[in-house]
Formats: sequence, structure tokens, C-alpha cells
Amino acid sequence: MPDNADPARRNPSPSSGSGPSRRRVLGAATGAGLALAAGLPGVAGNAEAADLPLLGTYDVVVIGSGAAGMTAALTAAKQGLSCVVVEKAATFGGSAARSGAGVWIPNNPVILAAGVPDTAAKAAAYLAAVVGPDVSADRQQAFLGHGPAMISFVLANSPLRFRWMEGYSDYYPELAGGLPNGRSIEPDQLDGNILGAELAHLNPPYLAVPSGMVVFSADYKWLALSAVSVKGAAVATECLARGTKAALLGQKPLTMGQSLAAGLRAGLLAAQVPVWLNTPLTDLYLENGAAAGAVVTKGGAAGLIRARRGVVVGSGGFEHNAAMRAQYQRQPIGTEWTVGAKENTGDGIRAGERAGGALALMDDAWWGPAIPLPGDPYFCLAERTLPGGLLINAAGARFVNEAAPYSDVVHIMYEKNASAPDIPAWLIVDQNYRNRYLFKDVAPTFTFPDAWYDSGAAHKAWTLDALAGQIGVPAAALRATVNRFNSLALNGKDTDFHRGDSAYDHYYTDPSILPNSCLAPLWLAPYYAFRIVPGDLGTKGGLRTDARARVLRADGSVIPGLYAAGNASAAVMGHSYAGAGSTIGPAMTFGYIAALDIASGASGAGAVAG
Repeated sequence: MPDNADPARRNPSPSSGSGPSRRRVLGAATGAGLALAAGLPGVAGNAEAADLPLLGTYDVVVIGSGAAGMTAALTAAKQGLSCVVVEKAATFGGSAARSGAGVWIPNNPVILAAGVPDTAAKAAAYLAAVVGPDVSADRQQAFLGHGPAMISFVLANSPLRFRWMEGYSDYYPELAGGLPNGRSIEPDQLDGNILGAELAHLNPPYLAVPSGMVVFSADYKWLALSAVSVKGAAVATECLARGTKAALLGQKPLTMGQSLAAGLRAGLLAAQVPVWLNTPLTDLYLENGAAAGAVVTKGGAAGLIRARRGVVVGSGGFEHNAAMRAQYQRQPIGTEWTVGAKENTGDGIRAGERAGGALALMDDAWWGPAIPLPGDPYFCLAERTLPGGLLINAAGARFVNEAAPYSDVVHIMYEKNASAPDIPAWLIVDQNYRNRYLFKDVAPTFTFPDAWYDSGAAHKAWTLDALAGQIGVPAAALRATVNRFNSLALNGKDTDFHRGDSAYDHYYTDPSILPNSCLAPLWLAPYYAFRIVPGDLGTKGGLRTDARARVLRADGSVIPGLYAAGNASAAVMGHSYAGAGSTIGPAMTFGYIAALDIASGASGAGAVAG
């Protein structure tokens, strides 16, 4: 079993090519047919669209108010262009607002000011090693070259400030250019009062911050240890002190994705960029083969917004579109396992495809093991990494380094599922683990909600044999697996799956556990099992773009005036994941690049991209 830095893990599957397939052609034809049946323009730019009521004319029309869309709109406005943002949801912020809002931008001014020893050369070597040949060198360089400038631009044109997430390692720090202490940054605390009434329209977080506390993403690793760690207790006290101070000052403190989305929205308010909520995209509008606007539904009626200079698609992925997931991705797959914004149903991707755009990476997502709890899935980070737990398949055997980057764990789940079923997998822990660590938002020693057990997401038994019976795995195999794991833990070396070999493996662990903070034996009854499925933060496939964020046709030619960024575009990370914030960092950067390219007036009509 290779360790989690093995480049082989990042190779694309055979189905990941960007060329048109029979099922994609059929899917596009079906989408067009449905549009026509609904009385909507099935071919972008037809006469019916041109005859719709004109809702406005702007230099730039941006689809989606997530990190990509709002960064693009802010950049366009500061370049002197008129701009409107149209948003399908009743709220702004998209999946970014729901997230922890890590931002992975190498060599950025925030980490350099903190003394992080990053350089452009290190960043280029690392990204190339992580991504491999999946993504062109010019796109990689565009991201690396513009990312730091994008952060400087956002700092200068919005109230956002950022903090280095010290210690949050790059996901493959052993590769050339990798940084064990990390490159990721996150938004600093922001007072929501700056938005006034608009704050009510902010998309809520995926997980609410504990009442009365102000918590940053980097705090969660220590909050999980607050019952057993002096530093963990100190961080919890600091989070409470921040909350108390904010309350005394009459502030509405925002952190993580809430801060990011609110800060970008505040920048748009100051730049007088309108954001139209409850305004879903129906189709793109083309004139003479160039993107010239968007057909949307506003106030219950269809209308046309014209774009003089360009259209930026930043409408997110297709994680909540069951038909698209079934068409492009491996089974089993479920829209109920994603934590992406519920409005992300691939509207912008499909519209771009109808306009002639090619697709890539549609088989992939920003994967992570998830527990399908009642109501919403729980994206499992620290819980599968903390010492005293292990993952097993249907045969009761371990199959992966539990502490590996979350995307890798799910890639391995899919790769191995056909021959040794591990969907669902099971996270096994004991009462010693439960006595020590926070689990989701359930404090150590506290009982889990009955609904977790009633739904089958959690099981509890006083013996491993009884637990095996509840989850349907061979009892003898589970006992043997736990015994083997315990012997490895006591020796501090996982010779089976290399858990703890990478610096990344130790981020969500307990430093008081020796000799390996990733590993501790299971010995205290009762025992627990948690159902693990392939969850995700969103899909990562979408419209093919070039280094200037321009949407490409299958032959590599540019669709004039059409741009894409964020999860509506095929990710610059390819099939891999360089570090915390590899979704949001590139999304913001390519939104920024798109707006700069539009402002330059060089849309490259008719050009063929390399």
C-alpha cells in the first residue's frame, strides 16, 4: 500500500478525458430538449431570447455569488466596468459561505509577512508534483502568478483580512516544494454589522459556531482536544473571550466562510455592484458565436441581461444534480452526501456546454469521508484521524491510511469498492476515544443523539463481536483487525498503511499520544461504529478553460466573451488537492483573472488555446 504522498494516487481514472462521449452528447441533447419543452431558449442566442424583456445592459454579467463570482465582479468594478451578479439562491455566498474558507495561495503576502519560507520556485515545483500532467503548465502558472496579486487586491478593495493557518500542512509536504507548516490562510474576524440589512441574506454556515464563541478554522483541531490538552483548553478559553468581547462591543462576529462571503459582499456594496438574488440562470445568450448576455428568471418571469464585454460563469458545481452525478460519476453516489450549497445543480455548466464549451474532470469531486447523519451529512475530518480509531471495509479489514488527505481516502474507497466493498465503510472507535475527544459537536463522554442510532449512522455495542453483528461484518475479522491495529499502535509504526509517516497525518491528532500521535489502541468498551460514505465539498469538474479563464470548445478554440471560474470550471488541481483551500484559492484567482482579461479587451475571439 503506497503512502499518501504517492503520485500514483493522483492519476486520473480512464474515464476522465475531456473529449466528448456518447453519454455527454446525449446528456446535452436531453438538456436542450427539456429547455425547449419548457418554452425556454434551447439554443443560446436564438431569436426567442433576443425578444425577451431586457432587464439591463452591463459590461460584465457574473453568474453566481460565491467566492469566484464575487471576486470577479469586484475586480471588474475596480477596472471601471459596469457589472451585475445574478444568484439563483435567496442568499449570497454559495458554498464558500458554508465552508471553513481556507484559501490555498502559495507565496501570498499574508504568509510572507508571517515569515513563511515560500518562494515562486517552491510553489511551482510543488503544484507540478501534485497535479502532474492533468493540468497544463500555463494554467498552473496563471494560478500561481496571479494568486498573490489577487489577495493583495482583495485586501485593498474589501474589509477582508486574512490569517495564516500555521501548522496546517500542505497535503503532500514530502513532495518537492511542499511546506510541512503550510501555506493556507483564512479570513480574519469580521463584524457583520458592516453589511447592514444585507447580512440577513448571507448563506448560513454548514456548521454553526458554538454559541458565544468566535472560532477560526485553525481552532477546531485544538477544540477537539480541549478535554485532554492544556493548549486545547486555552484555545477554547480564547474562543470564548473573543465572543464575549464581540458581544460587549455590539458586534456580529463572523469567521470562516461567513467572513469571506460577507467581506466580498461588502466590497461589492462599496463598489455599487448589484447582486440580484432569486435570479436563476436559464441559458447563456450568444450573438455571432460570442457570449453577449444571460437569460434569467427574475420575479417569476424570463428576461435578458446583455453583456457588452463578457460573461463569467461562477455558478458552482453539480453536486445536487442526481442525473448529472449518475451520468458522470462512479456508483454509489448520492446528492444527500454532499455539503455543497443546495442550489448547485450544474446550471452554468450545462448552459456553457450548450454554448459549445467542452467539459473536463466531470468524474471527480472535492471528496471526503462523510457520516450520513439525519438531516445533513457530516464531513469527517479530525474524527477519522484522532488516535484510537480505524476504518474498515465490509470484510472487517482496514483498507486505507485513515489520516490521509480526505480526497485520497474517497478515491481509494472507489478504487477498491469493486473488489473489496468499502462503501459504506465504518469508523470504529472505543470509549477511551469518546472520553477524550470532541466528535462533531458532541463533547467527550456525552451521549450521541438517538437519531444517529435510529438512522443507522451510528452503532454501539459492549463487545467487538456484537458491534460486528450490528454492522454486518465478520466478527472474527473485526477482532483480528483491531488486534493487529493495536499492536501497530503500541509500536508507533503503521507498517500496513503508513499512517503517521507524513507530516500532514499529524495535523488532526493528539500530541500527548506517544510514540505516534496518530495511533492509539482500542481497549475500552463500549465500542462504536460510524457509517462512512463518499461525501464531498462540491464537484470539481466543469467547463474547460485556458490560462485566462476563457471557456474552450472541444477543439481548443475560445468561445469569445465566455469565462468560467470556481466549481463551474474544471479544477486547476486536476484530480488532486494541494492543501486546505485548494477549492476557494483557485476560484477567487480565476475569477480575478477573468475580470482582468475582460477589462483588457483581449477576449481572443477565434483564437486557439494551447
